[in-house]
Amino acid sequence: MELNHIAERLKKIAGNDAVIHASNALIAYECDALTVDRDVPDMVIMPRTTEQVVEIVKVLHNEQIPFVPRGAGTGLSGGALTVGGGIILSTTRLNQILNVDIRNRRALVEPGVVNLNITKAVQAQGYHFAPDPSSQGACTVGGNINNNSGGPHTLKYGVTVNHVLSVQVVLPNGELVWLGGESDSNPGYDLTGAFVGSEGTFGVVVKAWVKLTRLPAAHRTMLAVFDRAEDAISTISEIIAAGIIPAALEMLDVMAIKAVEEAFNVGLPLDAGAVLIIELDGLEAGLDSQMERVLQICRETNTREVRHATTDSERGRLWTARKRAFGALGRLSPNYLTQDGVVPRTKLPQIMEYVYSVGEKYNVGVANVFHAGDGNTHPCILYDESDPDSVNRALQASTDIIVKCIELGGSVTGEHGIGIEKQNLMPLMFSEDDLNVMAKVKSAFNPDGLLNPKKVFPTNKGCIEIAGMRKAAAL
Repeated sequence: MELNHIAERLKKIAGNDAVIHASNALIAYECDALTVDRDVPDMVIMPRTTEQVVEIVKVLHNEQIPFVPRGAGTGLSGGALTVGGGIILSTTRLNQILNVDIRNRRALVEPGVVNLNITKAVQAQGYHFAPDPSSQGACTVGGNINNNSGGPHTLKYGVTVNHVLSVQVVLPNGELVWLGGESDSNPGYDLTGAFVGSEGTFGVVVKAWVKLTRLPAAHRTMLAVFDRAEDAISTISEIIAAGIIPAALEMLDVMAIKAVEEAFNVGLPLDAGAVLIIELDGLEAGLDSQMERVLQICRETNTREVRHATTDSERGRLWTARKRAFGALGRLSPNYLTQDGVVPRTKLPQIMEYVYSVGEKYNVGVANVFHAGDGNTHPCILYDESDPDSVNRALQASTDIIVKCIELGGSVTGEHGIGIEKQNLMPLMFSEDDLNVMAKVKSAFNPDGLLNPKKVFPTNKGCIEIAGMRKAAAL
């Protein structure tokens, strides 16, 4: 790749300040939030308009240069970094909310809009953007769409795909197209549904119509304290079995409690084995009876105590503790690896027991902060990147946990995506025919493989390793 020549062409399109190719500046783009995998790109381009994105992509396509769309870099699967060279196309400067249409409960936004800013723009009118990743104060809509992101409140409200009406996309050849429409009812193939969650391998998002959801009239937010994590897990299943769908149902174990309490001093009991944040929402009428039923279930499942947030301030402190829990874990270890396996709710006791046993097996600390209501576990495996053995043990523990999730009837990922982190585990969940069909769908959008290459699908080396794992499991 003739970098200087390409850089000059891109500067003519987007401006001198839109192109980064100094080696010291490129280091900032060597990884996303999965810091164990790193690769410095050859260049970064930061367009400001849809028209600039189109022209940039046409240049890259004509020159057959691989490129990766990237938002805020908060992803946790290595999906937003180059692999073996290429250019990062950053969408952070496309950050405008272009239209707020309250009557039709929708907003037109650019991909660099920070998730939380949509809610801030409409909450005075009684609405919000429901998907709420823990990184919602930093992550952007384009990344949420690429990874079909979730969050604590998606137990009741659904993940990103449930809140996207349509997307305007620049295809890898520079063609600009709309997928979907401006209403919920669109005939034909659900191309929007196919695109959301494609991890930046189908096209570059430049605009999206997203749904706005009414703010709930009332909340009941509780903190249930348990001496044992097992009792907290039993409570989760009992609440759902009772026909109650909380807005959120989140669990923190003893190690996570310690980190959060040291960081934010919100009053979490340091001697607890686990806590649940349980939030009910909806119309005021009926919420108290739902809360009483939840309290009854908690009493029946050995809850030590249940605290009810009686003010917005108290509720806000609980959610601050939950949303910032991952950052607080930096007090426990120089580095940590956040996993993202899913199991059926009824299998949570088995996976949690296994997670703790894996921590002992590899001598790594494991803190658990996760979306308990939908079985989306987030074991955070502590390690020190300056110690190669520590890194290796963390990676082995991480792989073992995901393999176990699949064995229990779960999934390789809930919301973080496949990226490069889990691509070699895909054959444990999908047959060769399944993967071939997925590859054909990808090729329909991205026939030359220039857009976010070497992601999602297993490498040849990975296929050999997985074949060996399958053979061993059969013996």
